[in-house]
Amino acid sequence: MTTLGPIIYSFFEDHLKVQKGLRPASVKSYRDALLLFLHFIAKDSHHKISRLLLTELTYERVIHFLKDLEESRGNGVSTRNQRLAALHVFFEYVVSRVPEMLAESERVATIPSKRTQPPETHFLEREDIQALFATLPTNGHASLRNRTLLMFLYNTGARVQEVADLHVENLELDTTPRVRLHGKGDKWRLCPLWEETASLLRVLLAERTAKLLPDSPVFASQQGRAMTRFGIYKIVRRLTGQLSKTRTNGIAINVSPHVFRHTTAMHLMEAGVEVNVIRSWLGHVSLATTNRYAEISIQAKEKALQACEPPLSVSEVSPRKPVWRDDQTLLNWLENL
Repeated sequence: MTTLGPIIYSFFEDHLKVQKGLRPASVKSYRDALLLFLHFIAKDSHHKISRLLLTELTYERVIHFLKDLEESRGNGVSTRNQRLAALHVFFEYVVSRVPEMLAESERVATIPSKRTQPPETHFLEREDIQALFATLPTNGHASLRNRTLLMFLYNTGARVQEVADLHVENLELDTTPRVRLHGKGDKWRLCPLWEETASLLRVLLAERTAKLLPDSPVFASQQGRAMTRFGIYKIVRRLTGQLSKTRTNGIAINVSPHVFRHTTAMHLMEAGVEVNVIRSWLGHVSLATTNRYAEISIQAKEKALQACEPPLSVSEVSPRKPVWRDDQTLLNWLENL
């Protein structure tokens, strides 16, 4: 039977990176899940990881590993489900290389994800966006870069990694401003740019002292290096500190780049943009992901409608019970039917 090492190597280098075209962050997520699983098996079997065999990858050990994640490591249900999803993909790949593992892989595939409430979706109201840009600093190159960064996030709804990977060659700022974004699954998409966003980008690139090449980063640090996703996250948190939102449970949260992504989706939905256009705009693989924003929008409208219901004090003007209940002649006729 094929040893474990070559299979794990080809799983990452060929299957995930080449065949599936996953981005580095997604590959690291698979790596973390598999590394935890291998450490668990090594401890359980009293072997070194380098001595593990394929036959030690069993259904029972997957079950015990998932239980250990929650009980020993204190992981939540969503983390447990994420690790399980990674193992499902890994065991499917193992079968493609070693058919003898089919029976074990089929058993692992039957392990279900636990039900959990979807995370609460937070977005900024239009008033929040207006207040934010009205209070942003206006002096200095960093101020221009930060304003352009926030405007770009709001315009495109791009993922933070897509912004960090953005190059000058991906921008078209002439007659029809737009940007090519490199998203999940090694997929590219075109996103239109507002004239205000395009204007900020033109000024930002024109003020760069270093010579710009096609592969130069659009959003760069003072040293000219591409900003990292963590650097972008810090800037967004610092500039939006006064817009700290609150969850339904009363716990305050910080505005992140992904909150801007939700905000873009919600504002497009509220503007009446067709759901498939929003799906393409944001680069969603599944339409179900985009439909979530439609559900949130409907819930918000229902709450607004309830808030507009007339108070009890005006019940004489807008009676709540049907008029026919006050018509005694009609009531007597109904009783004699």
